[in-house]
Amino acid sequence: MKILLDRGKCTGLGICESLSPDVFEVDDEGALVLSTDVVPDGKLAEIRAAVTSCPTEALRLAEDR
Repeated sequence: MKILLDRGKCTGLGICESLSPDVFEVDDEGALVLSTDVVPDGKLAEIRAAVTSCPTEALRLAEDR
């Protein structure tokens, strides 16, 4: 699965980072940085929680094509 980020919606609150710090990081400028855009093995539940917890709906999951 792929992690999709809509930078126009992201406000850098960091909820995703608190739920999955290995994948999401809010940098010093308040921008979200993804360490990968592919869900790592064993992290799907963690990433789903981050996606559903995003108050601005800036994160989505999509099937690999």
